[in-house]
Order: sequence, then structure tokens, then C-alpha cells
Amino acid sequence: MTSQKYKIGIASDHGGFELKQKIVSFLNEQQFEVKDFGAKQLNTSDDYPDYVIPLAKAVANGAVFRGIAICGSGVGACIATNKVSGVRAALIGDYFSAHQGVEDDDMNLICLGGRVTGYEIAKELILAFLQAKFIGAERHLRRLHEIEKLEK
Repeated sequence: MTSQKYKIGIASDHGGFELKQKIVSFLNEQQFEVKDFGAKQLNTSDDYPDYVIPLAKAVANGAVFRGIAICGSGVGACIATNKVSGVRAALIGDYFSAHQGVEDDDMNLICLGGRVTGYEIAKELILAFLQAKFIGAERHLRRLHEIEKLEK
């Protein structure tokens, strides 16, 4: 994968702000084009849907290749982003799920917990997620088709 041709979206509330700032720098170093959906400054009373929903919509409509949503635990961001039709988000805490979620389930948005995911593991999880490719086996396509029916 040539990272330069992929625009990656990222968003967080105050609970993920510090991790997001580090991840943005890391992605820039890796030559990804990054679209930051906010928060742009630390505000301890902000709400994750204000940032992760616009990110999820950008993932769903193809404005960004894949997305990274971060809140304190990652749970709220995951719940919110999965409400957007076309988004397949998961809260990820291990390397296997970071790539397998893409390979088998066509995951297009990774959720992380800013208060529970360390920076070094976050880098590994994000790279595994961004470098993985959907396999598209018949069984995977069949399952995705069932999910798509629910979104209509």
C-alpha cells in the first residue's frame, strides 16, 4: 500500500485528544494525508458525536479511505459511528482484530480508547488496520450483504 494516495480521517473528543494529536503526527510521518475532524483544541466538556459522526459520514461517502475515532474508552465513538449507514466500525485493542476486521468484515473505521490504549500499541493497531485489505470471499460478501439489508 502506498500511503500517499490514501486520505485518512481522524476524530476525537477530550478523552482521546492527546492520543489523536500524537496519531496525527505519526500518520503524517508515515506519509498519509490526514483529515482531522476535531476536536481542534482540548475542551473537557465536548461531546464525541460532534466529531466522530462527521468522520463516519466521510468514511461512508468515500471522502476518506478509512477512519480513526477516539474517545475515552472508544466505546461511545464505536456506538455512534456504527449508526451511520455504510460504516463498519469496531473497538480494537489487539493486533489480530485490527487486520482481521478489515480482511473478513471490511471494517472501515477503527475505534480506540484514548484513556486505555497506549501510543505505541495504537501505532501498531492503526498500521495493521490501514495496511489490511478486504479478502472478499463469498462467505464474507454474504455476511456483509445481510448487514447492508439492515441498513435500508
